[in-house]
Amino acid sequence: MKITSLLLVGAFALANGNLWAGTGHQDSIDRLRMSSDVLHAIMEAPDKGIPEEVLSSTKCILVVPHLIKGGFIIGGQHGRGIASCRTASGWSAPAFVSLGGGSAGLQIGVEGVDLVMLVMNDKGFQHLLSSKFELSGDASAAAGPVGRHASAGTDWKLDSEILTYSRSQGVFAGITLNGAVVQQDDDSTRTIYGRDASFRAILSGKVRAPKSTLSFMKTIAETGHAGTIAEVRADKQ
Repeated sequence: MKITSLLLVGAFALANGNLWAGTGHQDSIDRLRMSSDVLHAIMEAPDKGIPEEVLSSTKCILVVPHLIKGGFIIGGQHGRGIASCRTASGWSAPAFVSLGGGSAGLQIGVEGVDLVMLVMNDKGFQHLLSSKFELSGDASAAAGPVGRHASAGTDWKLDSEILTYSRSQGVFAGITLNGAVVQQDDDSTRTIYGRDASFRAILSGKVRAPKSTLSFMKTIAETGHAGTIAEVRADKQ
């Protein structure tokens, strides 16, 4: 057991280091691309994905591609991703996020999954704008419903600030993340925007999307396509 623990710690540290160490431009571009791939997967798997009613009601979408989950007795999750919110003029420019923290429980092994978080109401939106919050601590979070349509018997419309999903081997499932902390990834923000820009400014639509993020912006507009798809604005530089 001691050897297994040491191997697990080493693998987890290596995976975690790879995720957090790369803060350069290419790393951020790769994250945008991987997040777009996850969003495409949502649209391509309606029967085993996120219900249309949920997507059409969401205020913000947050994607953490290849979230690392692992632990021995104590579980944990570490990753970085992208968030965007609906605004009066369409979807906001992408905000770069990091997620870390853990919950108690028996978990053996290291696993990479894609994480999707949907902010469903104004209260959850305000938590996201704060630039740092804890799931199931500051903000209530629940495993989201799966399938072509959300069951009429679920209470996701009334009670859930944030719905969480995991994707492994092409299949989406609701997932519970207790104690995970979501905050702004300042390094990637400066890399892509060339300056410091707050979560609040970006996700409220006050910051234009750089050209390098245009492909992601088109994908998220298609994913949350309820009503008219707003025109995506991008810098000329």
